[in-house]
Amino acid sequence: MVRSVGSVARQSWFLPVVLVVISAVGSWKLACITPFVAFAVAAGYALSARAALLTVMAIWLVNQVIGFAVLGYPWTVDTILWGFAIGAAALLATVLAGAAMRLGLHNNLTAIGGAFALAFAAYEGGLFLVTFGLGGADAFTPAIVGRVALLNFEWTIDLVGAYAILQYSGTVVTQRRRGFSAPFSI
Repeated sequence: MVRSVGSVARQSWFLPVVLVVISAVGSWKLACITPFVAFAVAAGYALSARAALLTVMAIWLVNQVIGFAVLGYPWTVDTILWGFAIGAAALLATVLAGAAMRLGLHNNLTAIGGAFALAFAAYEGGLFLVTFGLGGADAFTPAIVGRVALLNFEWTIDLVGAYAILQYSGTVVTQRRRGFSAPFSI
């Protein structure tokens, strides 16, 4: 039996799988600066809290597999610990992005913007704290953090925008959340 694209896209597994696939392709291009904040915000916007966490965890895992198996990340204790720190920071960003989405803001652009700011601060702040134990504080200059913020912001716009297009086209079904208004209402 052949399913239509619309019926496949309405399956609960479709969006998480699409986000993981997009992240895998991005991991080859971006290597160690995968935009985890953007994926956290997009997952928090489009998925339930549980699905968002599982999706970001899968994104992190795929990123680590590509890094170690394909891109040649060194198998050192520091590199492995940094990998776990990135995963923990990505999950924290996801929790906070999802919480910001559920605050009951009636303007989705404000909710997405607030979720992005909160998730980015938590992600970068968490990773900066890790530098006290593992080193690498030189990677947190204003220029580098600004570049990472811009990258994540652009990816957030792309991911949430693509989801909005899928919603409005009827390809995916909007999941209503408590205290959350219709997509992109102003």
